[in-house]
Amino acid sequence: MDTDTSVEHAARDPVCGMAVVCDGARHTARHGGQTFYFCCARCRERFVAAPEDFLNGRPATEPAPEGSLYTCPMDPEIVQATPGDCPICGMALEPMVPAADAGQSPELRDLRRRLWLAAPLAGAVFALEMGSHAGIPFDSWIGPRLFVALQFLLATPVLWIARAFFLRGLASVQNRAPNMWTLIALGTGAAWLFSLVGLLAPGIFPAAVLTAGGQPPAYFEAAAVILVLVLVGQVMETAARERTGDAIRALMGLAPKTARRLGEGGEADVPLDAVRPGDRLRVRPGESVPVDGVVTDGRASVDESMITGEPLPVEKAPGDPLTGGTLNRSGSLVMRAERVGAETTLARIVALVAKAQRSRAPIQALADRVAGVFVPAVVAVAVLAAIGWAVAGPSPALALALSAAVSVLIIACPCALGLATPMSIMVAAGRGAQAGVLVRDAEALERLAKADLLLVDKTGTLTEGRPAVTDVIPLGAIERERLLGLAAALERSAQHPLAEAVVAAAEAAGAPYLEAGEVESVSGRGVHGHVADHALALGNEAMMQALGIPLGDHAHQANALEDAGKTAMFVAVDGALAGLIAVADKVRETAPDAMRALEAMGLRVVMATGDSPRVAGIVAAALGIGEVHAALGPEEKGALVERYRRDGRAVAMAGDGVNDAPALALADVGIAIGSGADIALESAGITLVKGDLRGIVRARRLARATMGNVRQNLFLAFVYNAAAIPIAAGVLFPPFGILLSPMIAAAVMSLSSVSVIGNALRLRTARI
Repeated sequence: MDTDTSVEHAARDPVCGMAVVCDGARHTARHGGQTFYFCCARCRERFVAAPEDFLNGRPATEPAPEGSLYTCPMDPEIVQATPGDCPICGMALEPMVPAADAGQSPELRDLRRRLWLAAPLAGAVFALEMGSHAGIPFDSWIGPRLFVALQFLLATPVLWIARAFFLRGLASVQNRAPNMWTLIALGTGAAWLFSLVGLLAPGIFPAAVLTAGGQPPAYFEAAAVILVLVLVGQVMETAARERTGDAIRALMGLAPKTARRLGEGGEADVPLDAVRPGDRLRVRPGESVPVDGVVTDGRASVDESMITGEPLPVEKAPGDPLTGGTLNRSGSLVMRAERVGAETTLARIVALVAKAQRSRAPIQALADRVAGVFVPAVVAVAVLAAIGWAVAGPSPALALALSAAVSVLIIACPCALGLATPMSIMVAAGRGAQAGVLVRDAEALERLAKADLLLVDKTGTLTEGRPAVTDVIPLGAIERERLLGLAAALERSAQHPLAEAVVAAAEAAGAPYLEAGEVESVSGRGVHGHVADHALALGNEAMMQALGIPLGDHAHQANALEDAGKTAMFVAVDGALAGLIAVADKVRETAPDAMRALEAMGLRVVMATGDSPRVAGIVAAALGIGEVHAALGPEEKGALVERYRRDGRAVAMAGDGVNDAPALALADVGIAIGSGADIALESAGITLVKGDLRGIVRARRLARATMGNVRQNLFLAFVYNAAAIPIAAGVLFPPFGILLSPMIAAAVMSLSSVSVIGNALRLRTARI
């Protein structure tokens, strides 16, 4: 798009103030050398017609907070700050992030109220009409004309009660975005108008159409009952859609409303939003951890299952991290708050799940292409059916023509087709969050389901990620504690597990605390800087060679350490080798079972690590991994991903989301693995809150279950419309004498949408 934009794509529509998610030139317009973005084609045209009228005093372009925004489940590009109807599909907009204690939605309450008002009226007019066919001659008792007039008086309030449907249909025509409400408004409106004309001017109809009482057939009961059935379907659909937010509400409900803060005046319960970083909080047995932080005093067993998906409680001691929303099973803790409000892991998970629920999978493009031509095609079929019945149908041909046309319009509503993918994605995103699998968007799920090759890092994924120093070998006159102190000075600024192991070993050995300056990390090799006026380097053999530091026979010594499954690091001071430090990381106990499960799912696992070939080979041999790429830097991992993709493989890459960022971005789908306190939410399509291969197994199962569910929904929707439209048009009448009633068509239409939502809700209990 143009770079001289005056309104950012996530800002406000200058015409109506609606938040904009730009979808290309279709919703943009240039004026005065600037590009403006619009929520829909209608607003764009209003702007083009009189741009100055809207530019003068237009709404502020600052977006509203996400928690107060509303969007459409079927058209997530529609976002606005107030409730309303989607200008594309007509569906009522929903909050982008459901409230934890909002109760029943206003839309559902309104629909139920309208249903209670409309149902008795529709039932009365239906009883009048059906009574005449069941041997109760209401029309003879009160007269044919008064009989039809009574139906009019009972049915017309139903149309008023359901006026929102007609307003949506009108808006769809004005927006040139025909949808299900276009068909409902056309069908019921045509039946009601035909009947009204017959009541007011029966003489304009040919005699062949008139009944024995001199009146043309009336369809007031059909219009009323159809609208009530649509209301029933909307109530069922809205109630089912609300259940898709249960996972988010469950996550939001994990955080307590208050926290017990420690201060100079003692302890006091304060609202959660009053907690600030640095506050000291007490967490008693049976209470939820209020915010993210660190244990400062006490020990406890904390249940992190709702965040990580891991069933066993985790023992916490001073210095251990705590995640807000987890449950203290036993023991009393004092913690220091570090991340509060929207910065907590729980809040970020909720935001990520809500975003994923609004995203669209590539498979939805097929349904979008069909829906784009569906409504005009249905209208054409309805017109052709009416003409066919009027010209060649039996008596009363005109009445049968109207019935067939209305049935086609009603039964062909594309709501089920539009809901097929979004409902599955919404439920799947919530289900994944409950199992510690965070999905950034629907495309990531679809790509993970199709992946046939998994590139996986070693440290923290195949291994425990908590390496420990096993060997410290000083060379020359340097002492062991001095060597550890120098190495720890360089590693304190690093976040890698190997660095943490070196720092921990130095502290345990009582090594002197030293400060490092001009520290520079070289990805895949090591780190160098200055400590106490000495040039210091810590890294692998490649780094020593790059710095021109001779290793001599000590290279063989490092090889022997690596043959034992350890990672050897050289320490150089002022250009001379000063010692070796070896670190080992155990293979995870769960890794062998997870490897077998991944292979059973059709994934070929390949190790890609920055560790040495010897260490990587030992881990690979223990897990049965046949292909290993070791000593790779970030760029080399990215190149490896590109090579596999050029070979036609669908590549999933699993890494820590920092050193592996290029590979995660280049893969078909990236899987970021981290702890609950520092998950890499922006580096990959899938994030595992607590990472090992079992998390990847869960993510793969979720992806395959979701795509299977989407395909089932699309099949149901396509097959339903393919079979229902010809039946409604009357294709079964010549051989079997079957002609579908418009009322039955309305019931079947509502049930089709409910069946799609019901199928999507099965994902809530999917085994992953």
